[in-house]
Amino acid sequence: MNGTTISGIPLSTGEKQSAGSSLFGKHGSRWLLIVGGVLLVLAVLAGVLPRLSQRKTATADTKQLAVPNVTVVSASVSAPPDGLMLPAEVKPWQEASIYSRVNGYLKSWAVDIGAHVNQDQALAEIDTPDLDHQLEQARSQAALAQKSYDLAKITNEKWQQLFKQGVVSELDAQNTATAQETNRANADAFAANLRVLEQQVAFKRVTAPFAGTITVRNTNVGDLIVANNTSMEMFHVQQTNPLRIYFRVPQANATDIRVDQPIDLVFPDQAGKTLQAKVATTSESITPNSRTLLVELHLDNPNNQIQPGSYAQARLPASALGQIVTLPNNTFLFRAQGMQVGVVKPDNTVELRDIKVGRDFGTNIQIVDGVTPSDKVILNPADSLVTGDVVRVAATPPPSPIPAVAKK
Repeated sequence: MNGTTISGIPLSTGEKQSAGSSLFGKHGSRWLLIVGGVLLVLAVLAGVLPRLSQRKTATADTKQLAVPNVTVVSASVSAPPDGLMLPAEVKPWQEASIYSRVNGYLKSWAVDIGAHVNQDQALAEIDTPDLDHQLEQARSQAALAQKSYDLAKITNEKWQQLFKQGVVSELDAQNTATAQETNRANADAFAANLRVLEQQVAFKRVTAPFAGTITVRNTNVGDLIVANNTSMEMFHVQQTNPLRIYFRVPQANATDIRVDQPIDLVFPDQAGKTLQAKVATTSESITPNSRTLLVELHLDNPNNQIQPGSYAQARLPASALGQIVTLPNNTFLFRAQGMQVGVVKPDNTVELRDIKVGRDFGTNIQIVDGVTPSDKVILNPADSLVTGDVVRVAATPPPSPIPAVAKK
């Protein structure tokens, strides 16, 4: 045998070849398994890594697409083109309700509605038999009291002379002097009562307190007239030239009103007829419940072309008003708490703001409070928009001008 052994056992040449083949087969299978595992891992990695990359890319794209694109616009600042139209009330220069001061029956009336009367012109006459009798009685009592006083005066003068001569006592002289004073007081009292009744009798003739037009007549001949009955107006008279026009200005524009300032008055019932009046005065106080300033205008009305009680509109010119802030009407959100707009902050987050609106110009609406011209307001905001949402701002369109309204 050759010297080669395996585990101390000598091997022949054929046995040595068989043993070498066995060892090589074991090591080759192990290497094949290792290489196959590496190839399998590489294959798995080659398939998984692109998918992971694609998933990350898809997730990033999804997050990017989840941020909505919005268009923003800034509030515009300008004067209203058509000024400010406010409801106005036309009042007569002065007016009076005429009631009776005496009891009686209507004897006659001299004027009817529409009559133009002068100051102190007779309107009606009241028959007052009871008052006439009282007047006759008062005259008799006044005359009697005057006679008594005259008699007491003469008597006192005589008794005073007798007292100086020592014929009568001092007590008698004092009594006659007291009687004179008492009768004089009675005469004065009856004379005063007579004057009162004479003044009341003068009210039998109902007259106009000033020149004007009769607008109401509520009495007929024979009607019972009760003195000082304010529920029974006999006549109503109005002076219609000039006229007083009253309207209220919002608190924000109160400082724009000045005395002698011309104001246009528009009368819609007369095909939009426009007349110019001047500011006479203001209340110089803001009414708490409406936050407005009461303004009085004076308007000449020589031909009675404008009737008291008519509806009118006072137009404040744009030059008399300050600048106003407006936004397009497609920027508003109508929520339960009121009107809101979405404002984009510098970090591209959204803030919902409560606003107060003023006048409506059609495509634009005045903003009284809540937005400044520097704010970026979202156009056509989604109903689901809430404070804190992140958005991407697209190109900003130019602000919309306020549409001009044709003046009549």
